[in-house]
Amino acid sequence: MLKLLQNNRAIPNITNPSSYDAWYRTGKGQWIGDAEFALLMKLLQPVAEQKLLDVGCGTGYFSHRFSDIGLRVSGLDQNIAMLHYAKSKNKKVSYIQASAYNLPFNDGAFDYCTAITSLCFMENPQHAVAEMWRVSRRGIVLGLLNRYSLLHILKQNSQGYKGARWDKPTTIRNWCKNLTPIPVVSIRSAVWCPADSYLCRWLENVIPDRIKYAGFLAVSLMKDN
Repeated sequence: MLKLLQNNRAIPNITNPSSYDAWYRTGKGQWIGDAEFALLMKLLQPVAEQKLLDVGCGTGYFSHRFSDIGLRVSGLDQNIAMLHYAKSKNKKVSYIQASAYNLPFNDGAFDYCTAITSLCFMENPQHAVAEMWRVSRRGIVLGLLNRYSLLHILKQNSQGYKGARWDKPTTIRNWCKNLTPIPVVSIRSAVWCPADSYLCRWLENVIPDRIKYAGFLAVSLMKDN
């Protein structure tokens, strides 16, 4: 889930994109990736052939999944090794090396923007959100680490999350105060237990995603048009 995007915040030292991406092919990684993607799709509800920009795409895991359902996807990241790896896995996605603080696109160039846990390693996420809002015609969907979660309690100081920011719903709403037009905000959560077990998967199916205390926060900011 973690992406390399900005150099002005502590981020994990991920030097092997292939090994990193392989986590999604483990039993735990697969079910967590599926749970997160299902929630993102629930908020996006996209139509085939719509254009989507994935900001902080990293190894392209989510970019590829969006492409596989028929969206026209561009992935953006500052880490060239990640981009080379992502391109080797799916050539249908276009890749751009650029900063989330200065997206090299015209206003409304995409139907949607996504940023899946990349904002967690950015010093100024509000600036990045404003840029994504500018280049999106319909809205943006974010995947964030939830401060009010068991994942935060268990993993906040672990190596894989070192330097990450854990966000709260109130903080996210503050990012939106200066956006024009004012977005319609929806917040959901997934991944209640960060372990691969029958109990974890059962909880994922029975606890409503409107309860905002799971580890992964999915946030949609939509334009009322």
